[in-house]
Amino acid sequence: MRLVLASGNRGKLGELADILDGLGFDLVLQSTLGIGDADETGQSFVENAILKARHAARESGLPALGDDSGLCVDALGGAPGLYSARYAGTHGDDAANRAKLLDALAGIDDAGRAAHFHCAIALLRSAEDPTPLVVEGRWHGHIARAPRGDRGFGYDPLFVDAHSGLTAAELDPAEKNRLSHRGRALALLRERLDTKR
Repeated sequence: MRLVLASGNRGKLGELADILDGLGFDLVLQSTLGIGDADETGQSFVENAILKARHAARESGLPALGDDSGLCVDALGGAPGLYSARYAGTHGDDAANRAKLLDALAGIDDAGRAAHFHCAIALLRSAEDPTPLVVEGRWHGHIARAPRGDRGFGYDPLFVDAHSGLTAAELDPAEKNRLSHRGRALALLRERLDTKR
């Protein structure tokens, strides 16, 4: 089944394709179909995931998968949270977002740098699907003092996994997919889809 990913992010497409491999989905980025981003006006990750998926489904006429995720830092009251992709002002400027985060945490000691990634995923069979399939996942860790690693995207070079001590950008992609907020949410999605077969 062809499934539109409500994103233009190739890194996200790769992660999703790996995790959903074998379920029979042909994932395509909405940007390759000429579909622009939805307005993220929701008040939660779940609401934004549904808004994105509805927009992609409406514009494409195909089933769609929307996700919304963000980094929540305890010392910053949960920021950047819903605004993670545009934390420094410009949507998707990863380097600026990381620099702003490090600056915001400059005076915080290691014990106060706890954080988690949160991901909500919504799968809609059509734009008007009244009962989207929604799953969520969290990945706990803390924020490093400087970027480490050359894999991944976004905040990955700064987010240190609570168990391995490695940043998300240092982890092997398969290991990251197993541990990550998106990986956990997608594992739940996979379970739910398997039970519906």
